[in-house]
Amino acid sequence: MDLQKAFDTNRETWNKKVAIHAASDFYDLENFKKGGSSLNNYELHALGDVSGKSMLHLQCHFGQDTLSWSRMGANCTGVDISEEAIQLACTLNEELQLDAKFVCCNVLDTSEYISETFDIVFTSYGTIGWLPDLHPWAQMISKRLKPGGAFYIVEFHPIAWMYDYTVSPPQLRYGYQQKEVIYEEYEGTYADGNSKMVSKEYGWNHSLGEVITSLSNAGLRIDYLKEHDGSPYDIFPGLKKNDKGLYELPDKLNPLIFEVKAIKD
Repeated sequence: MDLQKAFDTNRETWNKKVAIHAASDFYDLENFKKGGSSLNNYELHALGDVSGKSMLHLQCHFGQDTLSWSRMGANCTGVDISEEAIQLACTLNEELQLDAKFVCCNVLDTSEYISETFDIVFTSYGTIGWLPDLHPWAQMISKRLKPGGAFYIVEFHPIAWMYDYTVSPPQLRYGYQQKEVIYEEYEGTYADGNSKMVSKEYGWNHSLGEVITSLSNAGLRIDYLKEHDGSPYDIFPGLKKNDKGLYELPDKLNPLIFEVKAIKD
């Protein structure tokens, strides 16, 4: 297929999402401006004290997580494909008097725009599904890490993406290791289901095997792979909130979240 067309379509959709997301309760921008953090317990526990560390945040949207890490003392650079998102991220960075940097590019082209190496490369929640092949992604991550640096991803579990959520109830439709592109067109966004904007999206499913193998082939040592029932976000139908404030499937038949941490030796 024409990958450039897919990337351009996705970028246009994400550009349209920015204003909607910035005004949504989901992102709660006003509270964030007052000092709130957008980070969740998974990533906070995994990365710990980031003060003084350099961090590259891949697919950062309009920068809330990047700026949250910056508030914790990290020296952050955020990357995103959406011009509108990066513009808002830069505006927030200036308004909040932080020192993060932001670069607009396709995440696969990061090394064409950034030559610096980092202590941490971070990405989270809904990122790798926009990429047709994880091997060049993993090679880029390895290139951008310092020796001894850590890559960390917390992401929605690939089993969750086997379902078609444009119908109700969701239907098991896509293969766990499906290579073919998935195209969806629907009204609204995960942050505002009542929005009238039409999301046009090309995506790809990636198994845990592909995630781990791509990182390993790029020269990274896998520290751990963890799978969790609980999602910090209520973005899938029929989830129930547990006593830890996370959202789970009532029957817990499959995990919703996975984490991988990998080290560049």
